[in-house]
Amino acid sequence: MVSSSFRSIVLAASIAASAAGCGSLRDDPELAAPRSEAEWRALVADIRAFEQSIGFAPTRNFLRVDEKKAGFPLCGHVSPLYLPYSYEDPAIEWVEAQSAEECRTIAGDADMMFAEAEAMGQSETPVTAAMLVAPLARFVYLVIHEDCHDQFDLPYGVEEALCNALGYEAMRTFGRERYGPLATERHAMDRFARTGATHAERVREVYGELAALYARHQRSAIAADALLKMRADVFARGERRLDWHAGSMNNIWIANAITYSRHYPLMQRALDAFDRDLGRTVAFFRAVDAAKPARARFATRGFASDSSVEWVRAYEGAVVELIDGALAARS
Repeated sequence: MVSSSFRSIVLAASIAASAAGCGSLRDDPELAAPRSEAEWRALVADIRAFEQSIGFAPTRNFLRVDEKKAGFPLCGHVSPLYLPYSYEDPAIEWVEAQSAEECRTIAGDADMMFAEAEAMGQSETPVTAAMLVAPLARFVYLVIHEDCHDQFDLPYGVEEALCNALGYEAMRTFGRERYGPLATERHAMDRFARTGATHAERVREVYGELAALYARHQRSAIAADALLKMRADVFARGERRLDWHAGSMNNIWIANAITYSRHYPLMQRALDAFDRDLGRTVAFFRAVDAAKPARARFATRGFASDSSVEWVRAYEGAVVELIDGALAARS
């Protein structure tokens, strides 16, 4: 089982991938000048006031700045012959490394992911040096998304999609309320949210194509060499569709991305069920959180452990079924 702090590191790494490809944040052409303390504190205060209006409880995130910390390094690797279910899949080995070179050395010939996350939620994360120069839309998104994780205790594959859907809708509303309907800042937030929603759809398509390919390999319908050659074609097409850097996609990056995308349509259905009312949607998911199966009891239902991929899938599926049922009851 990955820790909640680890979960949030992966989150921010995924945000960087979805918004600007797999390159460095500093490749982003919309970087802001470094924000002063007065600027970032005023922005966080405004975001927090908005969060309170939709039912978020206060958090201890983003109350201080750490200009010496560029981000939080993350390194993982997995066999190229296995497509993980999500970033929680125990087939992925997460290790400590401070650079891409160190991570590659550890990973050897395995598929490797190295990223420096901009923020790490659920741990009183500071405003990092990367956030100080991040585009406005990314800064707002990170604060709302990380604070969202402090509101719920749902399976990671559910909560990541939920905090994406809530985050995109929230930043759109926040942008209108703070900057006005015609402001450049508002349009930047709308564009970020639209891009994120499109990215989720395309990730599901790419992952689905890869899953079908790996299923054929599991049935011994194709050999390992053929699998790797065919997945290279899927990766190349996927990189173009997702606007990722050429050669950047591998099994661990796409498994990380699907964690936020798999149940995104369900979260959109929930928002639609409440007429995009964020307060009512947050209250609905608080009720889901309270009604979900207890992890301890669920872990006894014939699974080897609560860190097996079978358990991860089943527990996540049980909560998805609960959400589906609750939405169906409303309609």
